[in-house]
Amino acid sequence: MEQPKETQVCVFVDPSKTFQTFVGIGGAITDASAETFAKLSKDKQQELLAAYYDLNNGIGYSLARTNMNSCDFSSDMYTYVKDNDPSLKSFDITHDKQFKIPMIKQAMAAAGGKLNLYISPWSPPAWMKDNNNMLTGGKLLKQYYQPWANYYIKYINALKQERVPVWGLSVQNEPMATQRWESCIYTAEDEAAFIKAALGPALRKAGMGDKKLIVWDHNRDLIYQRASVTLKDPAVAQYVWGIGFHWYETWTGSDMMFDNLKRTAEAFPSKNLIFTEGCKEKFSMDSINNWSLGERYGISMINDFNAGTVAWTDWNILLDENGGPNHVGNFCFAPVHANTQTNELIYTSAYYYIGHFSKFIRPGARRIIASVNRTNLLTTAFKNPDGTIAVIVMNKGDEALAYNLWIANNAVEVQVPAHAIQTIIL
Repeated sequence: MEQPKETQVCVFVDPSKTFQTFVGIGGAITDASAETFAKLSKDKQQELLAAYYDLNNGIGYSLARTNMNSCDFSSDMYTYVKDNDPSLKSFDITHDKQFKIPMIKQAMAAAGGKLNLYISPWSPPAWMKDNNNMLTGGKLLKQYYQPWANYYIKYINALKQERVPVWGLSVQNEPMATQRWESCIYTAEDEAAFIKAALGPALRKAGMGDKKLIVWDHNRDLIYQRASVTLKDPAVAQYVWGIGFHWYETWTGSDMMFDNLKRTAEAFPSKNLIFTEGCKEKFSMDSINNWSLGERYGISMINDFNAGTVAWTDWNILLDENGGPNHVGNFCFAPVHANTQTNELIYTSAYYYIGHFSKFIRPGARRIIASVNRTNLLTTAFKNPDGTIAVIVMNKGDEALAYNLWIANNAVEVQVPAHAIQTIIL
């Protein structure tokens, strides 16, 4: 093929340049998701499981997150121990056996028995904190560092007893946010101290040194500062697999601070970037079919992967017709909603946008170069373990575009409609 001209719209792919290894894509199975799931008929439950986890008939999710203790997307506040029990003798996960664990097990089965699950706490029990409250922030008291570290071990072992293996864990969900729901504050120094003194050694002692430990688990805006402080001590960094991030502070506007991810990946090449949570907040049935919902996912995922992200986890995989249940009224959107009054599943544009990544980029894939020469086009590309190449192209403009997909001096013309996403398999 002759060299492309300035007037030609192109997507350039270069498989000879490889980058991070892809781990997976998935969503969180929260109490809210599991309680909503339980209200569906059996056939609708099977439809949802196939839609998310079946690679042939669905979008092939391979990753999952769940909450340890209650979070905002729980119908009630709970922990697994009685008050003032630092020995954790009363530890009991009966609460999770009603809804959450059964759904996780069905999801794992639907995914073919392989679903990497990681756990995240929103708050320790109230009596372990300086505000004696699971809500509105507060900090973990140092005297409870070891009991709280042991709590993660207890939970991982309890899930294992239920035949639910745990792949990883984050130290704390949103450690810089004082929320009206379950929350707990850690400075970067606090997080490092807890890992070094208690959590890291506890995991190793329990034979869980292979569990993927994730720090930060909050927004892109402060990710570099947090990583640079938390990981500066090798005695802390030795325990850490990855750096988790959300999108909330950077949801609106054109600048979603993707460069912060690039700086973090450059500075800490031995650590993994993992998107641990994102959703559109302030649920409204009036905008459930808004196409911009999916577009925001596409913009985020393409840029996150191009910045070096290895795994991407959406928030609740399923919510009801009110954007809940939620015990503090913090209702939001999910890719799929269930109308529990009519037994209907509503698939939003977000589900389909996510599917362009999760269905066609498979665990073990390596990211390769993909670049564009028009600002309205976005792209990322991966080479899968089976040798196929998945090129994802998104048009965020108001006009359809014809472009040349260029690879190894060969090109083919492709059409992409306005406000559309497509995947080309080579």
